Amino acid sequence: MTYHRVLLKLSGEALMGDLGYGIDPKVVADIAQEISDVVQLGTQLAIVVGGGNIFRGVKAAAAGMDRATADYVGMIATVMNAMTLQDALERNNIPTRVLTAIAMQEVAEPYIRRRAIRHLEKGRVVIFGAGSGNPFFTTDTTAALRAAEIDAEVVFKATKVDGVYDSDPHVNPSARRYRSLNYGHVLTHDLRVMDGTAIALCKENNIPIVVFDLSVRGNILRAIKGEPVGTIVGGFCEVS
Repeated sequence: MTYHRVLLKLSGEALMGDLGYGIDPKVVADIAQEISDVVQLGTQLAIVVGGGNIFRGVKAAAAGMDRATADYVGMIATVMNAMTLQDALERNNIPTRVLTAIAMQEVAEPYIRRRAIRHLEKGRVVIFGAGSGNPFFTTDTTAALRAAEIDAEVVFKATKVDGVYDSDPHVNPSARRYRSLNYGHVLTHDLRVMDGTAIALCKENNIPIVVFDLSVRGNILRAIKGEPVGTIVGGFCEVS
């Protein structure tokens, strides 16, 4: 195994599949099965999950809602996703803990860095909910922050596309996919791999980011083994 401790970033949209809103139980079950295959090989896995399938704070703020309030509602949505994923994993006999940045002691543990690391060392999957606990920060930034805090070797950004392109492949059929990128190129060209704060955090802490298509069965395992899946941010610029 190339990577021993990994931070997996899942978007909320990944959990809704083809639905227009909410959570698709089959998609969650498929993700849980793939994660269980990885964990059984000895990988320590932490997950940050978004909440865009239930509530997106930026859109609510644009519609006139107070931005801080909208972001807090979005944080609660991530906890709903985290609990759903926890249930699916534990049905696959994978011990899982949800740690939240906002106190919800009846349903989850509070986020404590040393506790999170101890759970990982004991072979438990750790799901970080409620973002960073602060408004105005995305779950992408949370993923980079938590990865640095738990000494993760890599951030996996599981999306609906098979990597990072030089332009939108849905608009430009001639768009080229990068095999690898450096952090500066991502920031300079605003490639929207993750938000700028997340990229800067990963750059400062020398944490590579691997962007790949979650819908392809086995991609998480292939990425952990170091196989060329998607695009890696943190190397040289290379176009496929």
